[in-house]
Amino acid sequence: MPQPKLASFPAIRGALRFYQICSVITGIGLLLLVAEMILKYTPLAVEVFAGGSGGFLWLAPVVPGPEGELLSTGDGLNLSLGILVVHGWFYVVYLFACFRIWSLMRWPLWRLLLLAAGGIVPFLSFVMEAIVARDIKTYLATREAAEAVPAPAAATESPR
Repeated sequence: MPQPKLASFPAIRGALRFYQICSVITGIGLLLLVAEMILKYTPLAVEVFAGGSGGFLWLAPVVPGPEGELLSTGDGLNLSLGILVVHGWFYVVYLFACFRIWSLMRWPLWRLLLLAAGGIVPFLSFVMEAIVARDIKTYLATREAAEAVPAPAAATESPR
């Protein structure tokens, strides 16, 4: 398996930081999305709204439409829809962060797929963030320590 080049270590550190931030934001967005789905698609059948006739923050019931789809009855800003859209778009940013760290570390494809799953499996992004950060920091420290060790004296002396 190919190893990352030492010259790419600063880029790896930056990509790791970006990945860590993206994984936390994506994980929180996914948990909010799961909560929104529970509110909407269980017998509760409500959506979260901000403003409008219900006040600052309120729950509006959803009703079945003529073709069985759920129709919102609230007015104001539909936060449920906002959570869905924001998580969807930020998942694209998260995938970019995953691809960047994967390509710099030269990992196998299965690792990229596991990283990408962090944005669709609740809590997985938090677990993967901890594992990836630990693995990369350990790897970088080990490689830098190995490179810092001077070559054996016999190999560096010139013949007389």
